[in-house]
Amino acid sequence: MRRFGPMTLHLAANRMYLLHVPLLPGLLDTLLFILCGARVPHRVAIGENSILGHGGSGIVIHPDALIGRNVVIGQQVTIGGTGKSGRLPVIEDDVYLGAGCKILGNVTVGHNSVVGANAVVTRSVPPFCVVAGVPARVLREGVDSHSVEMW
Repeated sequence: MRRFGPMTLHLAANRMYLLHVPLLPGLLDTLLFILCGARVPHRVAIGENSILGHGGSGIVIHPDALIGRNVVIGQQVTIGGTGKSGRLPVIEDDVYLGAGCKILGNVTVGHNSVVGANAVVTRSVPPFCVVAGVPARVLREGVDSHSVEMW
């Protein structure tokens, strides 16, 4: 059984949004911000078994970003646009986003990839890679995100 946390609030708000329930999704978004300090709008499509790490502390996600299954999102992560184009990030399945990283603009983070802490991703990341730095660059290829040690 999944314990109560920020993902529980988001999933409830998202389901109500998809069922066209008025007002409650927005109220749950506000509750998520008050309790966890996270801006994860009810419109965000987040795949199953994904985690908002450390209680969702400081996580900001654009409403139109796409996030796959089994994604671990560390605290203080931002996923959003750049203001230059209307396109937003796509995070594929089994990705680990380290604390404080920024995923910005029309980019795709490939499946089974790892984004290092405080990295700024402005270009797409191939699958099975580790990226880090500002701007992020590929440090290693052929890795599996499941081999990353969890907190």
